[in-house]
This record gives sequence, C-alpha cells and structure tokens, in this order.
Amino acid sequence: MTGFYFTLLAVLLSGISARDQVLVAALSDRQGQRPGVLITAGVVSILTATIAAWLATSIAPLLAPQARSFLAGLSLLFAGGELLIFAPRRSPKEPTRSLAALAIVLTSHQLTDAARFLIFGIAVATNAPIPAAAGGAIGGIVLLGAGWALPQVIADPRLRIARRLIGGGLVLIGAYVCLSAIGKL
Repeated sequence: MTGFYFTLLAVLLSGISARDQVLVAALSDRQGQRPGVLITAGVVSILTATIAAWLATSIAPLLAPQARSFLAGLSLLFAGGELLIFAPRRSPKEPTRSLAALAIVLTSHQLTDAARFLIFGIAVATNAPIPAAAGGAIGGIVLLGAGWALPQVIADPRLRIARRLIGGGLVLIGAYVCLSAIGKL
C-alpha cells in the first residue's frame, strides 16, 4: 500500500496546473461542465497510469536493486524537469467539442508529463505496479475533476509558481536518489 499512497500524493502534487488539468479547465470554462469531458478525462487518466505502471513491470524485473533506485531517481529528475520546463499553453480560441480529440490530446499530454514519470518511478522503486497505477489513476482523476469543477481556480497564476517550486524539489530529490544509488553520497 505504500506505493499507492506515495503515488497518489506525488501525482496530486505534480499535477497542479499541469497541461492536462489546464486544458480540461479551459474546456469546462468555455463549454460548460459537460459530463462527457469529465468521463473522457477519467478514462484517459486510468489508461495512462496503467501504461506507466506496465512499462515499470517490463523493466523492473531486469534490474538489480541499485539500478532500480537509479532509474527511480531518473524518473524524479525527468518529472522535475517537466514541471520546470513545460508550462501549460493558453487555452484554444475555438476548442472543439469532440471527445475523441480531447482523448487524443489528453493522452499525448499525460504520456509525457511529470505525474506519469512519477508513477513509473515509484512502480519501479517499490516493485508494486498495481498499487502505483491505482494511486496514479485516482490522483489524475481528482486533478482533472478539479479542473472540470473549478476552472477559475486552476487559472490562478500562483499555481504555476507552486508548480515550479515542486519541480525544483523533485529535481533535488531525484539528484539525491541517483547519487545515492551509485554510491556518491
């Protein structure tokens, strides 16, 4: 259960003002709170969390414990880098009402976002992919649900500052884990 709780907390923190959350908030603000958007976002969150955990199950058994720790540290570094480098774009001027298009865009955002890197890293480190996937999926659904329900709150610029601070923290933690795994600390 440790993997579940760590992943849930990590996804909730790293998903603040993420690209997918901002997109769902923008659609909700422009088009109203359509239930189809929320359902599509939830399904995509489950799918991408499952993919991240599945990739971990493909790699983790091949690695020694130190290598798993190093890979988990790299995942933290990538997640922190994503939070520091990539900012959500402005909302589209004429967003489509297509749920299929939304699913494609959300999937592309989520497969390369900090939350999925963290799901992967925690699943590798704990060798518990199912709890990590469950925690990540629930965290993703909660974040996208918040974007859907509270679009004005998600647009607050202070959340982007929090996103950068969390990213910096993840980079530091990731560097520490990597250096510890190779015996430099």
